[in-house]
Amino acid sequence: MRRSVVVLMLGVFAVCCLAPKASAIPNFKREFQKLYVKPDTDEEFAKLVKSNKTGCYLCHQGKNRKHRNPYGAELSKLLDKKKDAKDVKKIIASLRKVEKIHTDPDDEKSPTYGDLIKENKFPGGPLEEVLKEPEEDAEKTPNP
Repeated sequence: MRRSVVVLMLGVFAVCCLAPKASAIPNFKREFQKLYVKPDTDEEFAKLVKSNKTGCYLCHQGKNRKHRNPYGAELSKLLDKKKDAKDVKKIIASLRKVEKIHTDPDDEKSPTYGDLIKENKFPGGPLEEVLKEPEEDAEKTPNP
């Protein structure tokens, strides 16, 4: 009996140690949802944003969460995942600031990230694109 309890405890410990760690910052995602997912938001877009599988791609690109899409790169300039994770006011202010940035910094006529969100589109690019791994020679953004 005692041996089976020890084996069970070791199994639980191993599972806890080997389980993948979530890298998304829950408060960042939560505040994004509060700001941009409203009752009149497209149902499919709202579902994708709220999903744990696809919601990460609002800011990230590919499987490695150290890679950010352009929208995530802009947010990472303003938010530190450790210092700002609980600072709701700073998170909201940063989201509001980035929503005003044009998707093509060299083209003032390009849509802003906020325009894309209003159109029920992922701000960092189409979901199909942000699911892909970034090119090796592409600039990697820092992990805040």
